[in-house]
Amino acid sequence: MDTPDNLSDLNRYRIRVLIVDDDEGHAQAVADSLQRINCDCKVSSSSARAIELIQSENFDVVVTDLMMEEYDGLDILERTKKELPDAEVILLTGHGTINSAVAAMQGGAYTYLTKPLDINELRTSVEKAASRVRLIRRNAELNRRLDEKFGFEGVIGNSPAMHRIIEKLKNVAPTDATVLIQGESGTGKELVARAIHQNSDRKNKPFVPLNISALPESILESELFGHEAGAFTGAATKRIGKFEYAIGGTLFLDEIGEMPMDTQIKLLRVLEDRKITRLGSNEEKSVNVRLVSATNAPLLEMVEKGTFRQDLYYRLQVVTIYLPPLRERRGDIPLLIDHFLKEMAGRYRREVTGPSRAARQSLMAYDWPGNIRQLRNAIERMVLLDNDGILDVDDLPEEIAPVCVGEEEHPLSGLSHGGADSLVGRTLQEVEKHYIQQALELTEGKREEAAKLLGIGERTLYRKIKEYGL
Repeated sequence: MDTPDNLSDLNRYRIRVLIVDDDEGHAQAVADSLQRINCDCKVSSSSARAIELIQSENFDVVVTDLMMEEYDGLDILERTKKELPDAEVILLTGHGTINSAVAAMQGGAYTYLTKPLDINELRTSVEKAASRVRLIRRNAELNRRLDEKFGFEGVIGNSPAMHRIIEKLKNVAPTDATVLIQGESGTGKELVARAIHQNSDRKNKPFVPLNISALPESILESELFGHEAGAFTGAATKRIGKFEYAIGGTLFLDEIGEMPMDTQIKLLRVLEDRKITRLGSNEEKSVNVRLVSATNAPLLEMVEKGTFRQDLYYRLQVVTIYLPPLRERRGDIPLLIDHFLKEMAGRYRREVTGPSRAARQSLMAYDWPGNIRQLRNAIERMVLLDNDGILDVDDLPEEIAPVCVGEEEHPLSGLSHGGADSLVGRTLQEVEKHYIQQALELTEGKREEAAKLLGIGERTLYRKIKEYGL
């Protein structure tokens, strides 16, 4: 249900109200008075019918009489809270007692009004209740958007590899285990770290990222642990380190393989004792922080060479998550393209469609050495520089060569393992089977994406799969 941008803007937003009273005349009078303040009212003189409406429709506010046959107002209150948990209930009664008022408020009623009604009091109560409902729904929508951005939905992919990663994330996120994320540059390591944080009990506390490789060795320890005034030349004031900033939350150390050996020793001590000491201080401070780290370096090889501490390595990788490069999960590329296209079109307010079949094939065929980051930048550039509203091969970045799709070449010819010459002398059925098989391998068995890649309908592809026994 849409909500207004301003909570006081009741002229554009109609409040949906259900009025329940076995005195039909009184119920209609209440509805008439509320409709004058922009309420969309539905009246029920049957409490049983009201329960059916609550189960089948959406209301912001339910105004119900307390004393009714079949089901009373407390029954209506209980059913509303079960079926419409964010709706508010206002109870009306001509037999006001302390006990009934207490029962109503304990059951979650917004307020309790006695008859004869003060119409202005009722209108004010309905407006305030509706404002509260809108605030609750807006917060829920904000949380939904955060989950979409940082939750597991943000870890985009439908390949078997990504399914396994998401299942592992679901298992590890609610714990406090340290996590080591490995993968090439641009594979989305920080996104995964944020997803772990966002789906943990620490999500309302800070997520603090720090890129080790971006800091000179001389200030790294100060960034991590903080320092006191005068701790070293230039330290004019006290500084809080990242560990203290992250108390209660998650500290994400990117490029952990770049950490100097002396700092590795201090980090290991913090992980063991859960205490830090600021530079220039003798006082220890307890830090309740979850550590997630990431690297594109081969840490195990570094351990064997003596450039990374073995004991720290085992402390960091209680759980290891490996993010495969994009070239190893090409079937996820169409999903990522569509996601980034929607994101960039919205960001730059551009009306664009596509990519065209030819452009999509070229994007699929490219190896993406910069992985997801490079793909995202490519789509952003295409959206920004497009002039005709259609993303086509003329919009591709220079480094991505268009795949020929002329009449003499099959759309997947650029991806053929043995090249076009390997198909010379084959029957038409053999050539067709070859390209269908390639498309299925490329999209990891996803028929919808394979059909798009081949330029045929999904039903046609399904028939061909059965025909060729693929």
